[in-house]
Amino acid sequence: MTKSKASKTLQVKLIGSLIGQGKIARATVKGLGLRKLNSTKTLEDTAATRGMINKIPHLVKIVNG
Repeated sequence: MTKSKASKTLQVKLIGSLIGQGKIARATVKGLGLRKLNSTKTLEDTAATRGMINKIPHLVKIVNG
């Protein structure tokens, strides 16, 4: 058996409302798996995830990571 490295994770929290946001911001939040305000999601720390978070920094906050 091979040992797999424990992948790093991020916990992302939605802190901003989607009211008045554009389609791209809404799609990015949905892609991260967030739904309501103050909802959190644990995601794998990849370049794609970091890019999505950097696209909407005014709406999300990294809680752990």
